Amino acid sequence: MAMNADEIERRIKVALPDAVVTIKDLAGDGDHYSALVMSEAFRGKSRLQQHQMVYAALKGSMGGELHALALQTVTPDSAPTTAH
Repeated sequence: MAMNADEIERRIKVALPDAVVTIKDLAGDGDHYSALVMSEAFRGKSRLQQHQMVYAALKGSMGGELHALALQTVTPDSAPTTAH
């Protein structure tokens, strides 16, 4: 069963309560998403560490319930203007 965008956002916000999350369904199939996650928790972390934090929030769903996630992580001061 595929994971819907609301569930992806919910899981990320449980792990990163201050996160602003923007999810897009890339293929219209509920299986391929892009996510922009903005959180102060990313400050001082490498991009790899930031992505690991998001993947940990998804609790092993990648490759199963969630087939593909194009992930972009930012801190509030480095966010693209569309994320504000």
